Amino acid sequence: MEKYTLSNGLRVVAEHIPGSRSVSFGIWVKNGSRNETEADNGISHFIEHMLFKGTNRYNAREIAEQFDAIGGNVNAFTSKEYTSYYAKVLDEHLPIAMDTLADMFFNSKFDPEELSREKNVIFEEISMYLDDPDDLVHDLIVEAAYEGHPLAMPILGTQEHLEAMSSDDLMGFMHERYTINNTIVAIAGNLGDNIRELIEQHFGSFQRRGEEQSITVPSFDGGLVYRKKKTEQNHICLAFQGFGYDDPRQYAMALLNNSIGGGMSSKLFQEIREKRGLAYSVYSYHSAHIDSGYFTIYAGTAPKQTADVLQLTREVLQDVQSNGLSESEIFKGKQQLKGSLIMGLEGSGSRMNRLGKNELMLGRHESIDETIAKVEAVTEKDVRLALDHLFAQPFAVAMVGNSDRAINALRRDELVPSSTN
Repeated sequence: MEKYTLSNGLRVVAEHIPGSRSVSFGIWVKNGSRNETEADNGISHFIEHMLFKGTNRYNAREIAEQFDAIGGNVNAFTSKEYTSYYAKVLDEHLPIAMDTLADMFFNSKFDPEELSREKNVIFEEISMYLDDPDDLVHDLIVEAAYEGHPLAMPILGTQEHLEAMSSDDLMGFMHERYTINNTIVAIAGNLGDNIRELIEQHFGSFQRRGEEQSITVPSFDGGLVYRKKKTEQNHICLAFQGFGYDDPRQYAMALLNNSIGGGMSSKLFQEIREKRGLAYSVYSYHSAHIDSGYFTIYAGTAPKQTADVLQLTREVLQDVQSNGLSESEIFKGKQQLKGSLIMGLEGSGSRMNRLGKNELMLGRHESIDETIAKVEAVTEKDVRLALDHLFAQPFAVAMVGNSDRAINALRRDELVPSSTN
């Protein structure tokens, strides 16, 4: 891996993968829904859509045809804290892909007619999301955890706010946030000898600079959010305060996640699905932000079984809180984590994503061997320290379903040690 800057100061991170015939190329911008206000919520995702809707050289169809003609893939996504525009192509077609993606990034027209049509597309995306309760509940749990903070706002925004947005609004926001200091280029795969010159050719004229936007650290709020909806199942999330992207305790958290609900052999999956058949889907995950994080447990179950699922979940958590993880559980978790890390980085796309995210979030990089060494170094004491943080505050709850009776009966502070209650 190498890191360098172009003549204009734009950061580039690149990794050559010997034997690869593909190249994954991405433009990463440190801007997401967290950088919005309530009034312009959804604008970052809207901009992402509009960069595919035409430039001075290509209309929307021609952009798609450019990549189809070379057998490549192009896409983008918006998260809470960053936006990525990326393409994966055969190495011989990288110049075409980079030229087209750079044109989209710098020269999109934001045509008012295209803007109007794309609003309807996003409205349909929002409606689809709201109609899917097992997606919706994951937005609601963030609202319950971070009420009133920008992190709690939905990435898609709302129809009301998007309806009022104009082309000038999107271009103004983009001009403010899409700056050299907020942008990096990440590339991985079979890189030719002229890769620096190629990137310089397409991005060396980028001159827009800006000031770093201040962000506020969220406080974890163990709140409750319920959305009544006629469904066959209740969809429930419990969330606990977690760890930021650069927190060294994240490795112990990863082992805890694997043990609690991270796979088919996890405690929740075995107790709730395998032994009792009370849910088809039950799992956990940890979400990290630059300065905070949260650990979430999800289950979808029939209304008549909701209380039982919640009780079993509390029992699993109480057991982990009391006993931590055994030596054998820690060993197994380390093997699982190492396997997923190594196998997850076998393609150029995953390598590029790792480069882009690490540069934006940390400004530094570590090798897979260094990451594995940190995983291997986790001890039972580290797990205990992570657990103490996890349960130091009341947990948050979100549910989409027919009745909130079961979640209203929860004591959200019941896992907080009595000394801090």
